[in-house]
Amino acid sequence: MKFFVTDLLPANLKSNPLTYFCNAPELDVSSETFSFKPFSVVSLAAEISEVKFPSEKLLGKQAEFLFEHVLNQSTAYQLLASNVQIHGEEETLGELDYLVQDAKTEEVLHVELACKFYLLDEGLGSDLIQQWIGPNRKDRLIDKLEKLKSKQFPMLFAPETKAVLDSLAIAATHVEQQLCLKAFLFLPKGVKRNALPENFRKCAVGTYITPSEFTEHPTAQYAFPQKKEWLLPPAQLSNWYTYVDALVHLKKCMHERRSPLVYKKTESALEKFFVVWW
Repeated sequence: MKFFVTDLLPANLKSNPLTYFCNAPELDVSSETFSFKPFSVVSLAAEISEVKFPSEKLLGKQAEFLFEHVLNQSTAYQLLASNVQIHGEEETLGELDYLVQDAKTEEVLHVELACKFYLLDEGLGSDLIQQWIGPNRKDRLIDKLEKLKSKQFPMLFAPETKAVLDSLAIAATHVEQQLCLKAFLFLPKGVKRNALPENFRKCAVGTYITPSEFTEHPTAQYAFPQKKEWLLPPAQLSNWYTYVDALVHLKKCMHERRSPLVYKKTESALEKFFVVWW
């Protein structure tokens, strides 16, 4: 089973970071226990132009930068406020990611943004929602959703938030809350993407393997993007290695207990996978 990064985008859009981000898969996790609707920017891709990729920022801040640029260029939404800090008497209580107005309905939305890379580990729980974890086993999807549900979304209704909303002439009771979850999901080799529910299946962009499964291909080239490059279109990656050089780099990553993202490029395909240290 192979997953192709290039399947995600039309051929003429593969090198624009903003368009690449727009078209990145979005995971709909709305359910009876998580009632927040999904917010999508995929349909906004046609409206946007080039932007200089913020390579100096951390991945989460890169996602915020790109997301905000998408909203600012869109005719479908008006960005009212972003990264709204909510202060208590002595400390910052939290923030609202985005307050957005739908240009057509004039409805105000409170949108939380998350951009995550998760690997499927079926040993983490009996429910699929429990089985997604970061490549270095430091971050779980279920924990992120719980934080959104218990802390981030309720912040809209905190007494300390009212003054901020009043300054924007917004009533919290008239605001709909939505989640934009850009999710890049990776499956163990041998697990079929078609076995997943549709909302997870459309976010499955690659696999993950162990070092022993990193086998040689006679003509392949390999790239090891740093985390700050994970949101770059692969066409913009400049450092590609032969298998021998890639193996040296991989051994270094394993020694550091770090699971690298790898692109494998051949004449016919571009594959995307993690090599895990655990």
